[in-house]
Amino acid sequence: MKISASIKSAFNQQETVVQTNDTAKEMHISVKASGFGSAINGGELLLLSLATCFCNDIYREATKRNITVSGVDVVFNGEFGGDGEPGSNFTYTANVTSDASPAEIDALIKHTDQIAEIHNTLRKGLSITLAT
Repeated sequence: MKISASIKSAFNQQETVVQTNDTAKEMHISVKASGFGSAINGGELLLLSLATCFCNDIYREATKRNITVSGVDVVFNGEFGGDGEPGSNFTYTANVTSDASPAEIDALIKHTDQIAEIHNTLRKGLSITLAT
């Protein structure tokens, strides 16, 4: 699976597109009050990415275990310091609504935490290269 994301930004204009393989989806992200750049910052998008990954993976893994899930609530938190400093203190909570037993739900949450791809990418560390 090949994934890409792109932003085209100009004064009071922004086009944001994410693409997986050959399927592109446009996302609406408001422009900052100054007219330049995104109203949502990268740290916020990173935490949303982690929450989205976990939520989607809960549904996928529940299906594999024949567990019916009727709802998922995920809250991610983290801290960012000054310019150029990496984030820290990333934590999250998850609540899964299901008719499954509390033990089954707990096992599902713990398993999903261990296999969530975005979580594991960040836990492992990654190389980011500016292509010229």
